Amino acid sequence: MNKSELINAIATHSGLTKAEAERALSALVQTIGSTLKAGDSIALVGFGTFEVKERAERTGRNPQTGEAITIAAAKIPSFKAGKGLKDAVQ
Repeated sequence: MNKSELINAIATHSGLTKAEAERALSALVQTIGSTLKAGDSIALVGFGTFEVKERAERTGRNPQTGEAITIAAAKIPSFKAGKGLKDAVQ
């Protein structure tokens, strides 16, 4: 499902117009992004948790030369599915 198909599904299930559904989806994505950027997490009971995890510095290899390189530490977004979502998928 791509973004436009998701917007159509939201509009169908909620009774919103497509324009309203698109604004709601954009607001959700922006809110999740800004909350994670601030270092907070978002827990939606029954759906899952969005959070930021720390990835440690590690050693990798340059695929062209085989030379060892250092990959810097980074903060990465993470999603852990909740029980309700897991049960819905099975």
